[in-house]
Amino acid sequence: MNKLKKSEANYIPVKAEHLPEEKMKWFRDAKFGMFIHWGLYSMLGKGEWVLFHERMDVTDYEKLAAHFDASMFQPEEWARTARNAGMKYMVLTTKHHDGFCLFDSQASNFNSMHSAAEKDFVAEYVQACRNEGLKVGFYYSPMDWRFPGYFFPEMYYENALLLKKQCWEQLRELMTNYGKIDLLWFDGEWLAHGGIGFNEQEGWCRDKNYGQSEYMKVNYFWESEKLIQMIRELQPDIMINNRGGWEGDFHVRERRIGDIRTDKPWDSNDCLAQSWGWMPDKPILSLRELIKNFVNIITKDGNYLLNVGPMGSGMMEDRQIVRLSQMGEWIKTHEEAIYAARGGPFPPGIWGGTVYKDNIVYVHITEWADDAIILPSVDNTLLHFSNLSGDAISVVQNKQEIIIEVPVQHRDPYDTIVQLVFERNIEWEGVLGHENDIYG
Repeated sequence: MNKLKKSEANYIPVKAEHLPEEKMKWFRDAKFGMFIHWGLYSMLGKGEWVLFHERMDVTDYEKLAAHFDASMFQPEEWARTARNAGMKYMVLTTKHHDGFCLFDSQASNFNSMHSAAEKDFVAEYVQACRNEGLKVGFYYSPMDWRFPGYFFPEMYYENALLLKKQCWEQLRELMTNYGKIDLLWFDGEWLAHGGIGFNEQEGWCRDKNYGQSEYMKVNYFWESEKLIQMIRELQPDIMINNRGGWEGDFHVRERRIGDIRTDKPWDSNDCLAQSWGWMPDKPILSLRELIKNFVNIITKDGNYLLNVGPMGSGMMEDRQIVRLSQMGEWIKTHEEAIYAARGGPFPPGIWGGTVYKDNIVYVHITEWADDAIILPSVDNTLLHFSNLSGDAISVVQNKQEIIIEVPVQHRDPYDTIVQLVFERNIEWEGVLGHENDIYG
């Protein structure tokens, strides 16, 4: 039996406690956050996986740090852009899979203090978030492509343990050196990308069936539950996702939205400009697409974590800032039907969905396939209604259904919002969710 298998056989996980629901209310209420992928790869403009995809020499890649001066890095502008977009929190890639840290790490010299910038970018980012009243989130990848033990843990087991040691030490630094951190967004807890294979066309590459590989479930290697316990001791109120080898306080739906789920917080993360790390000339989402995605997510009781990839200089593209500002103007006009509301109580459809708080339901209609939106009736008397997007509206409640009609000229081009005020507070059992993915 090799040493990796022995570590699996001998591992006894501890109990990793979930954060109480009341401490996650801020996340439930926030709805919208900014994801930022930024690092050495941003200088090359080929995405955050360029080191792996192009089989770059690690030594040559590390030399990029000597030119990483981030001359236009202004975290205050990042945070202001997020706030103006209606976002309530941010998540920054403190370390991606390439191993480069945006913080002053004593566990690795491959960090921003040893770059041309000689800055702790994470420290400045944290302060900028707090100045703008935003919750602070950290992305962290345990993996590091510079370690042979990551790709072949059985062959280079001692090297793999050095990778694990770096992970633990860096997370301790992140949880200790920057004050209160609100959210930890793990990514890349697998070994060898879930399985590495070889073929003559691609050379060494990720196995196509990596999702079923034994390397996808390696909490025993990282000692994930013990790691979560350590993080909880340092940051008692932090929310942690399901990508650290543990099921998490909240769930991640990467580049998908899925079905309504109310029993566990979740986010749907996607890119404003297709790629996570900056790539020039990539098309960006239209305002219509942003609004439709956002409505689809919040009416299913999730959060929208929207990624922006700054250029290597640290500057965000003007066109992306403009689009986010447009989104912020739309949200500001409709914020009563967005923040602090929960998805439900009516099932969403192609037409859109609903959110509610107290005795009010907000019906978000993004598509009019028919002239009427028909909801199932409830044992709760409808007192009055209004069209927040215009003047004319008809709503009829009977024993079987609630029928909503809005004349074409009084429909919003993006999202017609109808307010329904009921006699009593909304009560319903919610929707339990099950995620068919390979994380956690």
